[in-house]
Amino acid sequence: MKLPLRFAAAGVLVALLAGSAQAAGPWRQVGADARGGVSGLAHEAAGTALVVHDNKRSGQRRLSRLAYGTDPVTVTPLVWDGAEPVDLEAIEAIPGMPGEYLAVAARGIVYRLKADGTTATVVEYTPLPAIGPGDDVEGFALVARDGRYAALWADRGEGPDRPATLYSAPLTFAAWGEPRFGAVTRRAFTAPHPAGAGTRHISDITVTDSGRILVGSASDAGDDGPFGSAVTEAGQVVLTSTGGVRIALTARPVPLGTFPGHKVEAVECLPGGDALLGTDDENLGGHVRTAPYCGA
Repeated sequence: MKLPLRFAAAGVLVALLAGSAQAAGPWRQVGADARGGVSGLAHEAAGTALVVHDNKRSGQRRLSRLAYGTDPVTVTPLVWDGAEPVDLEAIEAIPGMPGEYLAVAARGIVYRLKADGTTATVVEYTPLPAIGPGDDVEGFALVARDGRYAALWADRGEGPDRPATLYSAPLTFAAWGEPRFGAVTRRAFTAPHPAGAGTRHISDITVTDSGRILVGSASDAGDDGPFGSAVTEAGQVVLTSTGGVRIALTARPVPLGTFPGHKVEAVECLPGGDALLGTDDENLGGHVRTAPYCGA
């Protein structure tokens, strides 16, 4: 139903006020330095999620289990068994395949993982298709319908002259586990907040059960900040009955919440309607909190 203009404007105002109020909620620290930041999150079970870290040197931690339902929160490193990635930026559970995940590195390499206890084993890895010159992938999400899959991923963009590029494609899996991508579509996205030279327009992606696309955006002035970020409803995704993917971006997106002092790099919808947010605040460590962004 299309609302009259006066009600639509009022709705925007309410959303802005609600976003400001939600941004005042508590953050809980989960990492003390640049090696403990949260670059991506994937829901695992009630009260737990898997976390990827953007570490680059051999032997450094790549993956952890976060128990965010405890007080205090606990973070347990997992053993990475297989080809070692550089600069992991996102992770997503594969719907309908318990214990299996796709993790993505900044250069566009996708790792299919099987997590079992304290070990995550690399099943297969492959590059994302259609990566553009200079792309730096920070966001990744999966959608599923009736046994069919689609993937969304994004080059983060940089400042006012380089918007993010949101890619989408159907997804299948070879018999030996390799992810395979179909025809790719592209959409440009400019974040409404933050703005300026250090803006990363998409720092992560998550999709609600109804197909709403939520993105994190962040500004990064260096390893000691200052940082700022937001979570914004960017549009809608539909996975068609024939396996196609349709993306419709919002013409004038409004932030659901803004977060001064933090660099949100992980946004994950949880069962029940909350989003779990994670930050990579570089030398200031990593933080998590929930926010009510994923309801219908």
